[in-house]
Amino acid sequence: MPQVLVIGDDLTGSNATGARFARAGLRTISVSGVERVPCAMEADVVVLNLGTRHAAAGVARERVRDAALAAPFADLVVKRVDTTLRGNVGAEVDALFEVLEPGTRALVVPAFPDAGRTTVGGLHLVDGVPLAETFAARDPLNPVGSSRVATLLREGTRRSITEVPLDVVQAGAESVAEALSATDAELVVCDATTNAHLSTIADAAARVQDAGGPRWLSVDSGPFAVRLATALGIGPGVRALRPVLAVVGSITATTHDQVLETEQVLGARFVDVTLDALDPTAIAERARELARTGIRIVGIRTVPPAQGAPADPALAARIPGVLAEATAMLLDDGVFGGLYATGGDIAEATTEALGSSGFAIDTEVLPLAVAGRLVGGPHDGLPFATKGGLIGDRTAAVACLEHLITTIAGQQRGIPQ
Repeated sequence: MPQVLVIGDDLTGSNATGARFARAGLRTISVSGVERVPCAMEADVVVLNLGTRHAAAGVARERVRDAALAAPFADLVVKRVDTTLRGNVGAEVDALFEVLEPGTRALVVPAFPDAGRTTVGGLHLVDGVPLAETFAARDPLNPVGSSRVATLLREGTRRSITEVPLDVVQAGAESVAEALSATDAELVVCDATTNAHLSTIADAAARVQDAGGPRWLSVDSGPFAVRLATALGIGPGVRALRPVLAVVGSITATTHDQVLETEQVLGARFVDVTLDALDPTAIAERARELARTGIRIVGIRTVPPAQGAPADPALAARIPGVLAEATAMLLDDGVFGGLYATGGDIAEATTEALGSSGFAIDTEVLPLAVAGRLVGGPHDGLPFATKGGLIGDRTAAVACLEHLITTIAGQQRGIPQ
């Protein structure tokens, strides 16, 4: 049975959300129409497009109720909404309350930071502009009349609504969990402006649910639902995925931002390597300790000297070899399912240390960032992705790592690669 049911009102948006679950390693099938759900029951995630964005509220309610009953045992139900909150948002959420188990509460997190959609003070913004002052207010079929999320929800429901402000979210997961536990409101609207905020809210919601609190209905535009599923322990319908080892030798500002994004989006954790601690055995052991925690991305990264501090060129020249040696030790453990390396010298040193003959290129994940498999040596066929330290925007490393996660999941399911 599917672990996640995503109910969307538009095919394009539904599929975009499905793609996010697929990149997280879950087998995802998208269908249009309730009658097609039985064809997707072997998937981890069923994305069901109902095409209700422009339908009358009564029709939308009926279709949503039928959709929820089509996969009643899903661990998480997601009501996918438009990034500009067009359509029958309140009515469709209200309909779900009628069929989901008693005590269910809706966590409304419409922010999509990567697309410029944020929520501050309960107001939804597009590139910093209040929603009601954007193109969404002029939509000929579904004009949006308010920037306040709660106001738009109340157009279709009379259920109680509260808001969790940005300062509470910025205070961390414990603060958000306290706020979620302190309210009896059926719909909780959360502010968020960054991917880190989405992760904080997801972690808090999982804590509350795991402690015997309500089951959550996710109402969002895509990125939050994947984080909530991860926080709730919902993973691929195979044995636990083998983690990816990320080796970061570049010390550019671009790489720094990309590594930060992997921490915020994928929950990656890194061992910091400084010039005064170039011991591959010790580095490898610290990475093993991280791997034992069950996280999906374990990394080794070079930390540049403090600003203004001199760097010993001889020590700096040792970094690629040291990281490569630590990588070889870790891969010999047989724990990791894929390898990501950033920085050309790091990638070259690593493949040499692994005894590989080369690198079979399968695809270009993004310009100048490629993925494929190692060729030859003891790790022949290991999924591998690499890019230069100055390549891509802040999401580039996430894209490479998500590609590797999907590849590993496919291998573990026995899907030909």
